[in-house]
Amino acid sequence: MRSSELRVLRWQDVNLKRGEINVNQRADRYKEIGPTKSEAGVRTIPVPPLVVKALKKHQLKQTNKTGLVFANPEGEPRSHTNIINKGLIPAMIRGGVVIDAGKDEDGNPIQKAKYTGLHALRHFYASWLINRKEDGGLGLPAKMVQLRLGHASIVMTMDVYGHLFPRTDDGTELAQAASILLS
Repeated sequence: MRSSELRVLRWQDVNLKRGEINVNQRADRYKEIGPTKSEAGVRTIPVPPLVVKALKKHQLKQTNKTGLVFANPEGEPRSHTNIINKGLIPAMIRGGVVIDAGKDEDGNPIQKAKYTGLHALRHFYASWLINRKEDGGLGLPAKMVQLRLGHASIVMTMDVYGHLFPRTDDGTELAQAASILLS
């Protein structure tokens, strides 16, 4: 999901039994709620059991009753900056997804989050959808990746993620094809 979609995700759009999220709105940087970026942004995305479990836990602990999954203490959509500074960056540091940023005055290493934008998670998700099953991915075709990401055009998907799709023109395959043709 895009950050703008995640920030206004409502519990009514989360089906924990089926493991699905329905995306149908977004919030701009001023927290104004409106339609998705494009018609293609309206979509249903499958959610793996690990995420379903985390959402159930989150729902039980949640104190706001606004209907938003990730509301701020006032019950409004969280700001993009808040999610990055209080969620993404600490999670990356805890998970060891860091870069060395020199040493402090006592000579101890300083580590910073390797990525500072939520879009990095979207790119990770796209690469997982695309990568071959034998490499730990799902091996989905480009059209399915387009639908999951909510791109209005397959051209957008291929322009941004085309380099991740497995190549089928390596020398081994060409040699095999030549051998078959020339036999």
